[in-house]
Order: sequence, then structure tokens, then C-alpha cells
Amino acid sequence: MTATETTARSLTLGRAAQKLALKPSEFDLAVQLGHVRTVPGTGGGRRRVAQTEIDRLRGAPDFPDGLRERVRTVGTAEAAELASITANRFTKLARTGHLTPVRFYLNRYRAVVWLYLAGEVREFAAHHPELLTGRLPHALRARLDAGDDARPRNWRTRRLGLLLRGAEDPWAAAAAIATLLDPVQLAEVVDDPYERAYLDRLRPEPPYGRPESLSAREISDRLLLADEPDEILWHRINLALALDEARAVRQAPRPDGGVTTAPDPARAPTRPPASAPAFTRPPVPAPAFAPASALPAARPAPGRSGLLARLRLRRRKTGLGVPTGPGRRG
Repeated sequence: MTATETTARSLTLGRAAQKLALKPSEFDLAVQLGHVRTVPGTGGGRRRVAQTEIDRLRGAPDFPDGLRERVRTVGTAEAAELASITANRFTKLARTGHLTPVRFYLNRYRAVVWLYLAGEVREFAAHHPELLTGRLPHALRARLDAGDDARPRNWRTRRLGLLLRGAEDPWAAAAAIATLLDPVQLAEVVDDPYERAYLDRLRPEPPYGRPESLSAREISDRLLLADEPDEILWHRINLALALDEARAVRQAPRPDGGVTTAPDPARAPTRPPASAPAFTRPPVPAPAFAPASALPAARPAPGRSGLLARLRLRRRKTGLGVPTGPGRRG
């Protein structure tokens, strides 16, 4: 099917949302979670939804309620009702990493309000009845007493997984990882200013829209950045590996408009065989309530001793430990 035929037999995202009886925010979440599949637009334009996809979803026996339910989000109070526990207990379970937010917003007091998928809350309650009544395990109580809160970090991990799943290009995947590092950390991993500028051009849109006040924007921006030493190190390593894969496909554009298609031999990765695909999509993180030990561990490829040496030096300076995964343990 040609690009023109694809466009003729597809709908804009806004029109597709109307056809599927979804609000814009519900439709965006449905696309992110993979419930609604999109196709590339012509000439690099915005993605679209094929008419066949609309027909498939509208033909489901539970349409439209079933699709709406799969993207329904709930706050703490409603989530607690779904799990038949108090809001206080639900908050404790979320803070210890047993449930992962899918979204957040700031209320009028500029406090962060976390939102959860209703289906995941019900699934968690069905699979973990031992955590719904009685005293919480000692290890969880100790973490709560220490002030731990895994919600921001686990939300970042989840969001990154969604971005990586939707990335169609290795540079876009690297840009998604780069959003988790502050400018200083980013410059240490990506020392080429042209590469940093290219990553910035490919930066995904922020998940919170445009906050009205500067203070609200600052709060939202802080939630986007990795803020714990092992989390920062995890993303530094994965960004370095993602950049190697991206450089093997093409170099970042330069001011004169030229792009070097051949990878720099000194920076090209050695791990993919010649027959490997140009872009291997990174794995999506484990389900929301899976412990961090179930998440994939970072496995630097052979020949990465130079990268690891630099990161070990950085660890000695900052006291960073070896990362075990992006999410927090439950």
C-alpha cells in the first residue's frame, strides 16, 4: 500500500478518538498502552489510525465500554475503593512500589496527584490479598518510616518503557532516555554538542502539557529527572549503549546540513552482528506491581570497558553503587 493509499484509508488522531468514543486524554493513553495502533503519516507528518484498526476496535463485543475501561484512571481514593482498602493503606502500597502510577497532575495547591489504571488496581488486589489486611511486612514498614516513596521513580520507568516501545528510530530511543538526565549528567555522557542538540530536537513532548505557572513547571520538570544515584547510573549506561546503536545507523546532523552515514570506527559498537537489524526496540519494563528484581538488568556489551571505566570513575566521585534496575523494589 502506498503512502497516499495509507492516508486515504486512515484517520487523523482527533477523528479517530471521536470514532472510538474516547476523550483526547483517554485516546492518548490508549495509543501509549498499545490498545490503539497507529501508522506513520505521509511525509513525516503526524501519525494516523488506519480505518481497519477503527473497524477492529468498534467491532469488539464490549465496545465502547471495554476500551474506555482499559484506559480508565483513578486517583488514590477511588483506587482504594476498588481494592477495598483505606486510602492510607493504598498510599503505603504505592509508596513501596507495589502499584505504579500511569499519570499525574498538580492540584490547585500544586501537590502531585498520582493516577493509576483501574484495571491494574483490581488485578493487584486479586493477586496480593495478603497485603490488603493486617500489618504490612516489617521491611515495608521500615521503608515507610525512612520516608521512601517509589512513585516518582516507578512512574519514570513506566513512561520510559512506553516511549521506547513507540520509538521507531534509535536516535528517538536515545532521546527518550536522555530526558531522564539533567543537563550536567547528559553532557558527561554525550560530549558532542551536535549530538546533544539532535537529542533535544527529538525530545518527546512532556507528559503534563503546559503548566500555567513557573513553579508548577518546575515541580513537573523535577519529576521527569532521575534523582537517585543508582537510577542515574542506570540511565547513563543505557544512554551510552543507545547512542552506540544510533551512531551505527547514522551520525547526528551537523550545522552544514551534512550527515555522516558511515559510523565512526572509534565509536561504533562491536556487539551487533552484520546481519542484525538496524534498530532493536528496547524491552518494555515489567508489569506495574512486579518487583524491581524482575526488571531487565543492564548488560553492557563486550568491548565496553572504556565506558565502564568512565562510569566507575564517576561512581567513585559520587558514591554511586551498581544499578540493579530502574524501578524500586516492592
